[in-house]
Amino acid sequence: MFKKVLIANRGEIAARIIATCRALGIRTVTIYSEVDSQSLHVREADEAYCIGPAPAAQSYLRGQAIIDTALESGAEAIHPGYGFLSENADFAEACAGAGLTFIGPPAHAIRLMGSKIAARQLALSVGAPIVPGYDGEDQSDTTLLSEAQRIGYPLLIKASAGGGGKGMRVVYSAGDFAEQLAGARREAQAAFGDATVFLERLILRPRHIEIQILGDQHGNLIHLGERECSIQRRHQKIVEESPSPALTPALRATMGEIAIRIARAAGYVNAGTLEFMLDEQQQFYFLEMNTRLQVEHPVTELVTGLDLVRHQLLIAAGEPLTLTQEQVTHRGHAIEVRLYAEDPALHFLPSTGTVEQFIWPAAPGIRVDSGIESGDEVTQYYDPMIAKLIAYGEDRPAAIERLRAALAQSVILGVTSNIPLLYAISRHPAFQAGQTHTAFLEEHNLLDASTFTPSELPSEVIIAAALYEMQNGQAGAALNGHTLNPWQTLGPWRMAGDTRTFNYYWQEESYTIGLAPQRAHTWRVKIQQRPIEEVISIATYDNIVLFRRGPDQVRAYIQRQAAEIQITLAGHVYRLQRRQPPNVAATAHEGAPGQIAAQRSLKAPMAGTIVKVQAHDGEEVQEHQVLVILSAMKMEHSITAPYAGKVRHIHYQEGAVVPGGAVLVEME
Repeated sequence: MFKKVLIANRGEIAARIIATCRALGIRTVTIYSEVDSQSLHVREADEAYCIGPAPAAQSYLRGQAIIDTALESGAEAIHPGYGFLSENADFAEACAGAGLTFIGPPAHAIRLMGSKIAARQLALSVGAPIVPGYDGEDQSDTTLLSEAQRIGYPLLIKASAGGGGKGMRVVYSAGDFAEQLAGARREAQAAFGDATVFLERLILRPRHIEIQILGDQHGNLIHLGERECSIQRRHQKIVEESPSPALTPALRATMGEIAIRIARAAGYVNAGTLEFMLDEQQQFYFLEMNTRLQVEHPVTELVTGLDLVRHQLLIAAGEPLTLTQEQVTHRGHAIEVRLYAEDPALHFLPSTGTVEQFIWPAAPGIRVDSGIESGDEVTQYYDPMIAKLIAYGEDRPAAIERLRAALAQSVILGVTSNIPLLYAISRHPAFQAGQTHTAFLEEHNLLDASTFTPSELPSEVIIAAALYEMQNGQAGAALNGHTLNPWQTLGPWRMAGDTRTFNYYWQEESYTIGLAPQRAHTWRVKIQQRPIEEVISIATYDNIVLFRRGPDQVRAYIQRQAAEIQITLAGHVYRLQRRQPPNVAATAHEGAPGQIAAQRSLKAPMAGTIVKVQAHDGEEVQEHQVLVILSAMKMEHSITAPYAGKVRHIHYQEGAVVPGGAVLVEME
């Protein structure tokens, strides 16, 4: 076994690999970019080396620099994790050339299966069913358009070298094909350095099923069953589970046998995943192979009891598999959800900043693989996934209940997260019934945050906000983690029995709450026209308010940002606004033409790079027309015209790096 391994990655997967290496007594070396110098994976490793500036191209994608670092540190092997260089055949070859073991498949298998076109052709050669489409060498616009007409709409344009939904576009009509093709090529080139695409018929309402395999250097290949990853947003998985509620034992065995047949034909070694689409008639089609460890590997680990990273290390060290196919057993059910730093209320735009607090429950059957801790920063430079929460139960209903409860108790403060969406999915009747497919979110309108935002503001939210402000609003009330006694801090007003009043706005509704002290820790509460009641303040510390309302104890998490107070309670996030002094300038011009000035300046929703400018100064444009395309966190974001009008000025050219909030376009 290796004595020292370099991990060529960052975030949660680097921390995950470190955990297994530590259990095996293997010293770990990690690399980091300048912006990641204080990151969790750096703190956890035995050794750490700076590899370059923040952009991945100047740090985590510098293959030769990583190899040099491995040699300098005395590492014997490199584990690439997933993403970055994990499916780069040239890097795997360079590792071997430097005398280092690449913990993954051989370069020839990566190269073969890394091309989705070549993988489709290989699958076809061993009798695996594939989705009808076009994967020819001719990449001209004319040929691709002609083939699209032959296949029929709707169809998918997919990057040959791609994955994770990057370089993928859905096309519903011939009129949209050219624009979507250009976008897919551009994103594929930026993400993978290869703009080659292929076309596939779009199968409606399919399930996404993948088969996990392990292969050693002695010709042994086994599969570990399936994962279903049907619930996706922008072709990126956000919920994964094992086993799939759709597969019968016979279908599972057939798909597993096909997966092994394809992997054997590819000469595959180490951990890998064969991905399939399953239609409503139970017909499955091979899609692609991921020649690496998958993000969702924990669900397989929980239902099989196997440590996949451990097996990767053993296989790379030349050890034979100790398991036969007959010895692979499955028990219970596991569901994983991906926690992203993104705002569902703002069309899921990534959210950057410092994670003030990250809290999750320590409960039976709950596992969290995280790349952050409280105090860490989420930057614009990398994928916005910050953690994975995995729930395990004796069966699917038990796993769902544990997942739902865990999400209700999980809190991320400082950046906005997708926890409310995940919580809504866990409670949705269609999900609980196992009726999932790749358009699940669209079909149930879950991409619109208003569908899973509570329609009423609970009294507990208003009480929590007022107690927090009451007990934290005094000058010099720095608690440093200690419980604050209102009778010691609220000043002489308490002696007169005054009522402190707070006004909040939520969803354009105004709420008034009055608090008056009664006795130690006890308050009389009056909200709007509701009856007066008493609450007992138990504690206020570290953004937590704990109070008792009758026999019920309420725990809420609170963050103040300027005039906004965010309260997290039972899986939901409520944003209350405090009444602000009137804006004299705005009031003076109310109703004047200047009222729409904000719409005239189109700003960057976040920091990123301008990859396409599709309008010019003085051009007449239509409402919703795409003017500028911004690339950030590995995805493209379109800046569109809010109304029909004229472009006054475009402030940036293609290739420019812009900060969040920068004015990109001025409209007339």
